[in-house]
Amino acid sequence: MIQQINPKIKNILIISAVFPPEPIVSALLSRDIAEELAKNNNVVVICPQPSRPENFIFENDKIYKNNYNVIRLNSYKCPSFNIIGRMRESFSFGLHSIKYLKKNFKQIDCIYVNSWPLLSQYLIVKTAKKFNIPCVMHVQDIYPESLLNKIPIGKSLVSKLLLPVDRYTLKNSSSIIVISENMKRILVNTRKLFFEKVTVIPNWQNEEKFISFNTLKNKDVFDLTDSLTFMYLGNNGPLAGVETLINSFFKASIPNSKLIIAGSGSKKKVCIDLVNKLAANNIEFISVPENMVPFVQDKADVLLLPVKKNGAMSSIPSKLPAYMFSAKTILGSLDLESDTAKAIKDSGCGIVVEPENEIELINAMIEVSKWSKSIRVEKGTAGFNYAILNFSKESNLNKVISVIQELV
Repeated sequence: MIQQINPKIKNILIISAVFPPEPIVSALLSRDIAEELAKNNNVVVICPQPSRPENFIFENDKIYKNNYNVIRLNSYKCPSFNIIGRMRESFSFGLHSIKYLKKNFKQIDCIYVNSWPLLSQYLIVKTAKKFNIPCVMHVQDIYPESLLNKIPIGKSLVSKLLLPVDRYTLKNSSSIIVISENMKRILVNTRKLFFEKVTVIPNWQNEEKFISFNTLKNKDVFDLTDSLTFMYLGNNGPLAGVETLINSFFKASIPNSKLIIAGSGSKKKVCIDLVNKLAANNIEFISVPENMVPFVQDKADVLLLPVKKNGAMSSIPSKLPAYMFSAKTILGSLDLESDTAKAIKDSGCGIVVEPENEIELINAMIEVSKWSKSIRVEKGTAGFNYAILNFSKESNLNKVISVIQELV
């Protein structure tokens, strides 16, 4: 329970569907927000037991020292991609969250929500409205639209049933944070929201860990290799389309090159089976230990960013800032009209081709392989500079804190 100590100190509840030790970006965002808010407020975080990414080994004996309280809820978890399971997970977390709210509402001045769509968000906002608690909703992706890309049939019915749920949630949130301009435009138009109610703040990466690593690297601590390494690092899930990367790289037949698939996810086994079927000995899979992203990405010459068709239109993948902070050339295969494609083009850090287009992707891989190392370094540096201005923790965390503080 949150304790009131000083009338000037506010009690802020953070409801987060993921939280460290889960290493994914959304979890780290919630942690950064909790740490910053706790400098001047009483902060409690409620979240499920860790489960993301799938098959990740969590260190149960690790002790985290925080200036805020973390309460783990025993809600249902579904790390593998399953639509029914994910809906159940969202509903279960919502029920556990509102149980906490009903018990502690008198000690809560404001709620920050970074939760599963759609059901948990709906239940939380409805309960917050009942107790007249201001609520900031942080939208990471647009649902049910994103869900429609994952189901083969019944799209119209699903949209008809679920769109009113999201519309209610957003209309009754006190303030809304979205991560891209396209997302704001879509939500304002389709949910009939006031333009001023929605604030665009891109997700961030902690640039300090990348800068620190680059400082060590520049002291010749790490060796460089002569081969050309393409890499995908992130969640190997249904929207990433890593199978297309594998097929394209295999068909490109670039001499003295290799492809590294780093990370885990529901599609990892499918991709391993595909590589075995192709007998591609220059494609390998590796794990990414916590806090080792800068080190792993530094092994790449070209970082690959695939998103299936329509998957990038409403949000910016969290791996884009991480890629840019590694100062590497980026090859994107995603919607050309998306904010992600615009960022890659505007920064000059690489190439963007149409999503799920093997021919274009093969040609782009071959083109990048012909670039000199100095060109790749130049493009990587351009991406890094762009990320410092647009995707840094220093810049964007303060913007989120300001939105929350305006309510309390």
